[in-house]
Amino acid sequence: MCLADVERAAAAVLPADVRDFLSGGSGAETTLDANRTALDRVFVVPRVLRDVSRCTTETTLLGRPARLPLAVAPVAYQRLVHPEGELAAVRAAHAAGVPFTVSSLSSVPVERLTATGAVVWFQLYWLRASGHAFDLVGRAEDAGVEAIVLTVDVPWMGRRLRDMRNRFALPDHVRAAHLSTGPSAAHRAPDGPASALAVHTGAAFSAALTWSSVAALRERTRLPLVLKGVLAAEDAVRAAECGVDAVVVSNHGGRQLDGAVPSVDVLPGIVAALGGRCEVLLDSGVRSGTDILRALALGARGVLVGRPPVWGLAMGGEAGARRVLELLADELRDALGLAGCADVAAAAELRTVHHPLPPR
Repeated sequence: MCLADVERAAAAVLPADVRDFLSGGSGAETTLDANRTALDRVFVVPRVLRDVSRCTTETTLLGRPARLPLAVAPVAYQRLVHPEGELAAVRAAHAAGVPFTVSSLSSVPVERLTATGAVVWFQLYWLRASGHAFDLVGRAEDAGVEAIVLTVDVPWMGRRLRDMRNRFALPDHVRAAHLSTGPSAAHRAPDGPASALAVHTGAAFSAALTWSSVAALRERTRLPLVLKGVLAAEDAVRAAECGVDAVVVSNHGGRQLDGAVPSVDVLPGIVAALGGRCEVLLDSGVRSGTDILRALALGARGVLVGRPPVWGLAMGGEAGARRVLELLADELRDALGLAGCADVAAAAELRTVHHPLPPR
């Protein structure tokens, strides 16, 4: 009936260490929890006496039609939760009519995903190996992806204590399809409390990603370019000045800097600072159609949703992931109509009120 039901069903079938890898945040998980609290503080002022007999959720994202103001966010190593992994998830996104963002750390190659006919965006981590990031961009372009999504908030992986306590490592059958073909540090359990994935990505990712890197990438590709992980309005403005097509206001789902501001709290300021110079998407904590309505009312073009489709994948493969996207579509249509909005554009005209939540 809702995404919380899907999360519980997934938790019942996933091994504890995989469940922690998917659900956990960094540090004390303050930001992870705050994302939900901040969204729940946003109240929408509905309008009445408007014709909502033909309520539609259709919109455009990066200039391409989408049935929902939503893209599936990049999540690594989805074969951890289902044998088909990203392949089943991308088919679900295709059926829902929304873009699917494939991670650099996908366990299925991008070529197999674009072959489904889905709209696929490629998420890029900046890599230490000279030219390797550009090689990945070229590979993604050749495969037919429709956008490049550069993640800018991961110079290295945040301290994810659940993974460290679990000494989390990939099983032998799960690979980073775009980085290597054989076993890597990600498959070897550390000697002490640590995450094998953090060790692996620490060796692979570059902490030298700068604005000059963004400029070089902008020159390298003619595809729409999206920066994911922006929280400061000043950074959003500079991104627009670099020719970026969209920014994703995101704290990486509470998985990077613990104590970082909830994404939704800075969304209105970023929208105002950009003044329409590029699209703005919201990521981190979106769990319902009401959350999508909140984001639209605060000025976002749409949202990215990461964990919930993977819960659906764990629960029931492609059908489970499709169910998640169907739930979000049904809930958004319901929320739009009850708020007096016949379409997504009307939601941007709604007013919002922020209320502190009562203590639990």
